[in-house]
Amino acid sequence: MIREINLVSGGGKFGGNFVPETLKKPIEDLEILFNKLKKDKNFISERDKYFKNWVGTPTRFIKLENLSKYVGGAQIWSKVVSDANGGAHKIYNATVHCLLAKRAGKKIICGDTGAGYAGKMLSMAAKKFGLKCKIFMGAKDIDRQQPNVKAMKKNGAEVIPVYSGSQTLVDAVSECMRFWVANCDTTAMCVGSTVGPAIFVRICGWSTSQISRELKIQLLDEFGSIPKKLKLYNCVGGGSSSFGFWNEFMDYDKKQCEFIGVEAGGPAKSKKHAAPLTYGSKIGILHGAAQYVNQNSEGQIEETESISAGLDYPGISPLHCFLKDTKRARYTAASDEEALEAFKLVTKFEKLRPSLEPSHAFSVAIKESKKLNKDTIVVVNSCGDAYKDRSILRKRLGKKYVKSN
Repeated sequence: MIREINLVSGGGKFGGNFVPETLKKPIEDLEILFNKLKKDKNFISERDKYFKNWVGTPTRFIKLENLSKYVGGAQIWSKVVSDANGGAHKIYNATVHCLLAKRAGKKIICGDTGAGYAGKMLSMAAKKFGLKCKIFMGAKDIDRQQPNVKAMKKNGAEVIPVYSGSQTLVDAVSECMRFWVANCDTTAMCVGSTVGPAIFVRICGWSTSQISRELKIQLLDEFGSIPKKLKLYNCVGGGSSSFGFWNEFMDYDKKQCEFIGVEAGGPAKSKKHAAPLTYGSKIGILHGAAQYVNQNSEGQIEETESISAGLDYPGISPLHCFLKDTKRARYTAASDEEALEAFKLVTKFEKLRPSLEPSHAFSVAIKESKKLNKDTIVVVNSCGDAYKDRSILRKRLGKKYVKSN
């Protein structure tokens, strides 16, 4: 069960509902529906049925034997969430949102996407449940994530390019929200991460917590108990996969179970990044919620830069802001170049091809594991596969790194 933190219900320092008057009623209606259904045994049973028979849960939990030997320190394991239908964790949130849309009597569902996984999964779920689908995506991301764009269109979704601002995820979220404001009577909205008005943070966190529910069982099966030294590494963009990866372990002492979030540090020679927690960004309002966000001296949202479209976001989930301030989680960043090197290492030693997003987490996990002993269990959430990154990998690393995709 998701730990309900007061801040995501509108209280506290972060989160809230900073939305136009026209959205207050649709948000209130969604809150009432979700609060009812999350306690409904029939709804939960329906969710679990689709998670098992369509999404494909549980996903694998494997030891990376060769990588562990190469590193020579901690034992490195991976929760291979990319095994899920569609190749990424976004399928959990998309499935739940489509089930909610059906219960609400909506005919259309709209969503945002950066790496294309949230859009791809939403298009899959919309097709599965008979909903029309509109996906808003930055023009820059459309160009660099073509495999997922083609998948969305194949599933019958309308992909709407966004040319404003940086033409990336932040602008796609904005345009998606504008569309929902004008069409909320007939249309449901799926926010692709644990960002936005409080209800979307809660729905996404509730959905992706399937990852940690599985992992907890798998750890108990493998070790007999939760390891005394457990470190859980996850990439952090909006923050959905990381919160889902950590949620079931919130009550454990951080000395036993440490959370490490890895943001996108951007190109090594650039001042731009997508790491508001790592580099001390100030609190601001973005997409209806108070959070740490990259901004200039005048309080305007700054453009980000990252090789990873899924992490290329100037803000961060209010949940992660809370976890940082309470020191329950530790946050750092990996550069584009470090993520690419980690991808090369993982694919050299293991039959695993993480996308550029979790490659950021692998980078820090590999670096830190060298200094740890073999009693420490390091687990990296491989939350997406590299298929979508083929053109980037070919350009940056050469053809041999895309041959087996």
